[in-house]
Parts: sequence; structure tokens; C-alpha cells
Amino acid sequence: MQSSFLLFVIFTLMILGYLAGRRRSLAVARMSRGPDRLHSLPAYYGFYAALWAGIPALFLLATGVFFQDWIITKLVVADLPETLRTLPPEQLGLVMNDIRNMATGNIVSTEITPAIQLAADHYVRLRDLYSTATWILVTCISVLGIIMVRARISPTLRARNRVERIVIVIMMVFSSIAILTTLGVIFSVLYESLQFFRKVPVTEFIFGTEWSPQIALRADQVGASGSFGSIPLFAGTLLISVIAMLVAVPIGLMSAIYLSDYASARFRALTKPLLEILAGIPTVVYGFFAALTMAPFIRNLGERLGMEVASESALAAGLVMGVMIIPFVSSLSDDVINAVPQSLRDGSNALGATRSETIKKVVFPAALPGIVGGVLLAMSRAIGETMIVVMAAGLSANLTANPLESVTTVTVQIVTLLTGDQEFDSPKTLAAFALGMALFAVTLVMNVIALRTVRKYREQYD
Repeated sequence: MQSSFLLFVIFTLMILGYLAGRRRSLAVARMSRGPDRLHSLPAYYGFYAALWAGIPALFLLATGVFFQDWIITKLVVADLPETLRTLPPEQLGLVMNDIRNMATGNIVSTEITPAIQLAADHYVRLRDLYSTATWILVTCISVLGIIMVRARISPTLRARNRVERIVIVIMMVFSSIAILTTLGVIFSVLYESLQFFRKVPVTEFIFGTEWSPQIALRADQVGASGSFGSIPLFAGTLLISVIAMLVAVPIGLMSAIYLSDYASARFRALTKPLLEILAGIPTVVYGFFAALTMAPFIRNLGERLGMEVASESALAAGLVMGVMIIPFVSSLSDDVINAVPQSLRDGSNALGATRSETIKKVVFPAALPGIVGGVLLAMSRAIGETMIVVMAAGLSANLTANPLESVTTVTVQIVTLLTGDQEFDSPKTLAAFALGMALFAVTLVMNVIALRTVRKYREQYD
């Protein structure tokens, strides 16, 4: 039976458990002469039964799905002929892969022998048996949970406390999963980065000014060792991000101030959703616009002014990226400015300040921490953008501060290095993890500095 259908059965049993628990609590209340004799509301008894019907069953189902392939593989290997069972682990893995492909109807890479055919048939039987056993166990556990809770319902059962305790445990588990996932990502990237730095010196990566990660097939070929200096990549990332922020921050901040303190309610209700539509446009569409419209426009304008402009330039990518992140700055700044208490504005007006003076002297300092947070979010969005840079700025790792030349960014090179079939013992592929770790460290330092700055200048208002 498919796991999706089994999930549907579990959720159906949870609904039935809720109804059974609630009905049982009402029956107990009638026998106790009134629902006020119950410790908790009837709905909590229903939720308690539903949780006991769902959580153990879902845990059993997840465990069964996780270990299914491992258990079936062990049983199939145990029944293989001696000649196949004693193969080296690599060859035995290829045999098992063929057995799985035959059992699932996929293409087999080798000739089908009677032993492999028998093993595939055995694999199918074990898989069906395992699925049936999982279905029976999960259903029985769920029904047993409903019966157990229904039998324990009484006026003294603290259903509300137990439900809240279970919900707290669930939230702690999911919070732990998020934390462990973050740590797993960091350690996995860190491990691969250390593998890279065993092949390439750290000083070359940090201080090198040439990026050419191509590894030759023979030692006598030109560029056999590659060049892994990351300075051109971070310089290109910084250049494009600065151009984008020079576009997004003034426009977004001025838009937020106008919408919050100058625009009428009708104009605000019409304009703000239109402005936020920019955030919903796919980045590949911005990339098309940058490559087909903005880049040719800048190149033609530069030619008229007698300047040499590359067909793919940092200026084109930065301008379009700035337009893309305007809603991040505008929307967040608008929300922060509107959160400033009206009493502060009224007090400033009572002292004779004009509207512009109130914004500069009162509203803006009060909203500064939130505005800085919005700008940081926009900066992170600009640093992590890939499609616009690929289509408008190119892939050339040039160390330059000229926005009219072609550059590339860290994220673009990460995608380029990990595209296609790659060997994860090659410096070329491992360089992507080193770049990711370096980018993580840079953004972490930026966030720490920003938090310290915000904390230093934050003001508390009653």
C-alpha cells in the first residue's frame, strides 16, 4: 500500500479519534451531572485522543519507510547464491541495484541471470509483505491509541494539560530539526571545504587574484593545476551588490516614507500592492529583461558617449537587481515606519515641527533599527542572486571596479562548478564548497556587525 494512502488513513483515524474522545467526554459529563465537572473542555479530550491516534502511528510509519530498503536488502542478500553474496561490496552494490531495477521495472545494466531473476522476485515479495505488515501495524497502533484514551477519559483527566504538553514537545522536536538541519548544512560544507584546502593552499584561495578552476586531464597541459583565487569573485559580488543597493535603498526608502506619511489612504491601498508585485516576478524574467533590454541599452548609450561597454556588464545586472529588491526595502521600511507610535508624531507636531522635520528628527531615528534590518535583507537577497548575473553580467572572473565590464559573482561560480557530472575529489568541484563557506562567513560577519550597530543605536519607546 502506498505511503500516501496510509497517511490518509492515519489522518482519518485521527479525526475519528477526535470525535470519539469528544463524544466520550460529553457522555462522562452527563453521567457526572454537568460538563462543569470535567477538568477540561470536551474538545481537549478529542484532541488528546487524536494525538494518541496519530503521533505513534506516524512515528512508526516514518521509521518503517526509513528502514524499508535496508531491511529488504539485507534479507535479499542473505538469500543470494554464494557466488554473489561473497562479491566485494562495490560489485555487490551493483548487483543489488540491478535487482532493484528489475523489481521496479527499470532498465537493468547487465545480463539477466536466473539468480538475479529469483532475487528480483524475492525482492518484490518482501516489499509487498513489508508494506502489508506496515499497514497492519500502523492501523492497529492508531486504533489502539483511540481505544486507550477513550477508556481513560474521566472527570479528573487533565486533558488540556496533557495536550499542551504534547504540543510543546512537538514544537521542541521541530525546532530541534531546524537547528540540526542548519548544523548539518554547516558541517557538510565545512567538511568539503577542508577537503579542498588540503589540495589548495588557504592563502591562494583568500589572497589569490586569478580564478580559473579548470583542471586539465594531463599534467603536461596548460593550467593543469588551476587557479583558485577568490578575490575576483568577491569583488564582482560586491560591485554588483553595491550598484543594486544604490538603486534599491533610496527608491525603496523614499517610497516607504511617502506611502506611510504623505500618501492618501486610497493611493496607498492602490500603490503598495502594485509595488510588491515586483517581488513576485521570477528572477529569470528579470534576467531576460537585463540581457535583452538593459544590457543593449547601456551598451548603445556608452557607444554614443564614446565609452567602451561590454556586452555583459556589472552595471546592467546591478540596475536590474536593484529594481528587483526595491519591494524588500520598501515594504519592510513601510511596516517599520507605520509601527512608530502616533504619539511621537503628535508630540513633534505640538512642538511646531513640520512634517518633514518630524520624519527626519523623530520617525526615522525611531524606525532606524527596522530599516537597517530591511536593508540587510535586501543585501542578502542581492548577494545570493544568480540568474540575473548569469544572463546580464557573464561568467568572466575579472578583478575590476569598472561597472561597464563583465564580472561574475560567488553564487554564479558555485552553480557553474556543480553543474553536470562532477567528481567530488577534484579541486574544481570542492572549490564550490569553499566558496559557499567563505560566503557564509562573510554574511555572518555582516549580520553580527549590523546587530551590534542596531543594538547600539536602538531607542526604547513607551
